[in-house]
Amino acid sequence: MNGKQLREALRSEMALTTPPPPLSTTATLAAARRARVRRTIWACAGSAAVVLAVTGLGAIGIPGLGSSGGLRPAGPGPQAIPQPTAKDTARPWPTGPDGRPQEDRTARAGSRYDQGLRLLDEIVSVVPAGYTAPENPAIQPADQMPLRAHQAQFEDTVNGVDVWSYLSSAALAKGERMGRLLVEVHTAGSQLPAEPCALARQFWGMQGECQVVAVGAARVGVVVRPAGDDRLDQWAAYRHPDGVVTFVAQGAKLDDDRPRLTALPFSVPQLAALAVDERFHLQ
Repeated sequence: MNGKQLREALRSEMALTTPPPPLSTTATLAAARRARVRRTIWACAGSAAVVLAVTGLGAIGIPGLGSSGGLRPAGPGPQAIPQPTAKDTARPWPTGPDGRPQEDRTARAGSRYDQGLRLLDEIVSVVPAGYTAPENPAIQPADQMPLRAHQAQFEDTVNGVDVWSYLSSAALAKGERMGRLLVEVHTAGSQLPAEPCALARQFWGMQGECQVVAVGAARVGVVVRPAGDDRLDQWAAYRHPDGVVTFVAQGAKLDDDRPRLTALPFSVPQLAALAVDERFHLQ
């Protein structure tokens, strides 16, 4: 498994559930394309004998983090890779730093790639006291979830504006126990809802008990208890005034190979504050 497969595997995490389609035709088609791409990535990851959960996210992520445990795609195992549709091939992918269209949705160099890497650095910068964010081993076991991962992906062009998402994830360790902190950012122009809890329930299609938490003048949707989904334990969602959307998620479990944290690293107010934090407000 190479670095490209590792990053893309995190994205497969979003394959669990496709949320109800929005009323907008553009948003509906974009959501369908994203779901197909994520299923494709999971198939690629499976062919490399990887069981990882991005995405998330993720988370990014990477979404997604497939897993031997907590984060995993739903449904059956790897499927045949779907062929590109006419709509996907009707226009070239965004231009990369070499002046040529990207091979697919994932940026592997250039400013967008750098934003995904920056997001990972920002995650590491907010690790709370008493925890560490270990780096990936020099040789990553094929059957283990990565400790750190990041990805930048082109989502769609909406009203002439390219919409991108960044997904980065880092394991949080306390002694031998490990959980995960994951951040996903969608740039301005996405069709994601504005209402805090409706927005929170769009994250990877996961549902759960949601609270609206005030962070100054900002209103953040926080799912404090998931419903029938053990990939993550809590996640917060905030739509900035300029349309950028930030999701921040935490989980007490990294995978089945390592013991889980005895408590989540952040309280609900702290998780909501991270969603508003300018460090995760990317363009």
